[in-house]
Amino acid sequence: MSDWHLYLVRCGDGKLYTGISTDVDRRFAEHLAGRKAGSKYLKGRGPLTLVFRKRLGSKSLALKVERKVKKLSKARKEKVLGSPDMLREWH
Repeated sequence: MSDWHLYLVRCGDGKLYTGISTDVDRRFAEHLAGRKAGSKYLKGRGPLTLVFRKRLGSKSLALKVERKVKKLSKARKEKVLGSPDMLREWH
């Protein structure tokens, strides 16, 4: 069983994209390449910067946390970047 990670990517316009993966480096490379495997949302939004990653464990937990983070305002997501312990309340 692979460990799942939550990650955030900052777009060139400052927006934050949230995703999950078992291999964040591979997934980010896919986003950078802008091919089919990358996110549609991130195409043309470069330069992209990986600004956050956190190991969460199971896929179900990663999906749960991802859903909650995606609903946060940009200001709250910025707080997560500075204080990843905020995510503990969702475990």
